[in-house]
Amino acid sequence: MHETSNGLLIENKSITLQDVWKAKSNISSLIKKSPLVYSPTISKLKDAEIFLKFEQLHESGAFKMRGAVNAIHCLSEAQKSKGVITFSTGNHGYSVALAAKKLGIRAVICVSTHVPKAKIEKIQSLGAELEIYGESQDSAEQRCYQLMKEQGLTLIPPFDHPHVIAGQGTISLEILEDLPTVNGVIGGLSGGGLLSGIGLVMKSTNPDIQVIGVSMENGAAMYESLKADKPVEVSEFPTLADSLLGGIGVNNNYTFNMIKSFIDKSYLVPEESIKKGMAYLYKEHQIIVEGAAAIGIGAVLDNILHVQPHTKLVIIITGCNVDLDVHANAIQQYI
Repeated sequence: MHETSNGLLIENKSITLQDVWKAKSNISSLIKKSPLVYSPTISKLKDAEIFLKFEQLHESGAFKMRGAVNAIHCLSEAQKSKGVITFSTGNHGYSVALAAKKLGIRAVICVSTHVPKAKIEKIQSLGAELEIYGESQDSAEQRCYQLMKEQGLTLIPPFDHPHVIAGQGTISLEILEDLPTVNGVIGGLSGGGLLSGIGLVMKSTNPDIQVIGVSMENGAAMYESLKADKPVEVSEFPTLADSLLGGIGVNNNYTFNMIKSFIDKSYLVPEESIKKGMAYLYKEHQIIVEGAAAIGIGAVLDNILHVQPHTKLVIIITGCNVDLDVHANAIQQYI
């Protein structure tokens, strides 16, 4: 792997800023621009200008729709005729299922037993074939590869794929359009597709724009991989930020090196801070979001990451696919 001025080259494949612009065009018929919303209470608290990118408003309820639509758009007609398959902690699976339904393509979604009931029911409601297998995303991934070979399906990976990464990067294009003076972006860090795409665009625009990743305390695969300087497997634990569970793949081709190149800092966030983030968004913005979407807010509220005064920050609110009873229990003591 080596870098060039045009992007990051990995195994003779490149992901460039131009790929993100292509993705923007590819997804435009199905994906609408999400709002960038100023958050006055936390801004006043931190003496900064803090904005929220409302990605939970997509039809799929999460940012993952961007990458899924772009990846499926780029398939050949022969591939589309046989169908697609993926493994997912929920949001990507639902996004692939929704995109496939809109495009009239067969979809098979492999998930682990840890995926919440709400996400499983949403995937099933789209008519996708659901395969529940194993105790971790890595187990579901292995089952996915088996079915892919047996049935001739095309894999749409949740994060480690150039078209998926480029699709997620379109978030940054919208941020720059609405807030060209942005100083930093905070987003959930798991497999790395989101922040690889965001990082590519932001660092290509201005290397001084900070890109910050936040993960839950236990089972943070990318965080542990960065510490080890190689992709590692981690055990999964119950968390409100279940969308951030899952390994990055020991044979990771793209996101590990892109995260190493583009992310300035990464932090671990306790469950109580995630609860506070969920409560803040419910109380101040009247939105119900999953833990992974509130983790950045929680990190800022509890000073896990320090916000420089007078800076302009964007926090990505990634999704809203959460069981309502889980949400109610999480926020109860903080509202």
